Amino acid sequence: MAKKIGLLYGQERSFPPALAEEINRKSGGKIVAEPCTIGPLCQDIPADYDVILDRISHDVPFYRTYLKQAAAAGVQVINNPFWWSCDDKFFNNVVAQACGVAVPKTVLLPHKEHPPNTKAESYSNLVYPVDWESVFDYLGFPIFMKPSDGGGWRDVYKVDDRASFFRAYDRTGSLSMMAQEAIEFTEYYRCYCIGGNHVRIMSYEPRNPHHLRYVADFKPSVER
Repeated sequence: MAKKIGLLYGQERSFPPALAEEINRKSGGKIVAEPCTIGPLCQDIPADYDVILDRISHDVPFYRTYLKQAAAAGVQVINNPFWWSCDDKFFNNVVAQACGVAVPKTVLLPHKEHPPNTKAESYSNLVYPVDWESVFDYLGFPIFMKPSDGGGWRDVYKVDDRASFFRAYDRTGSLSMMAQEAIEFTEYYRCYCIGGNHVRIMSYEPRNPHHLRYVADFKPSVER
């Protein structure tokens, strides 16, 4: 019986079908790749896939639970669906720094607005008013602001002074935001890793339109 790979994705309309087509072409019928089909989830009926490639569950809680049930039943889920619960940009910086990787100076900011099901009394331990001057002195300008657990370049702001910082901060609502010193890079790479052993390093230009961001050809020296 052919092994089945399920592709779980959202708004993408180019990469997932192309990936499925390439897998099916190369497998010679031994592997079938197709979009996942998901309805109401019964806890005693596992997902009918051997492998699931996930590109959207970070945005959809229903999908995250589906993937955890699939993993518990023995499906190989890429990326690990349990890592999401402890994965955020701020924590990733802490881990990278502990490993000796250089990261931008970063500050986690209090919510601008109360998250759902909280009120002022929920913040008995929060120092208020916020000491914004210490934040600005630590980071300097310009500053990048982004959600601490976000992705897809949503709600990202580059601010050059106090006034633009607060204009951006006022738009963040109940998001958990972090602020980072701006690093003007000359080369940018994305690294895809499978199993901790296989790594593909790809030139990436985030200032290009989305469909052209991998159209880059940086060539770092051996020293770099």
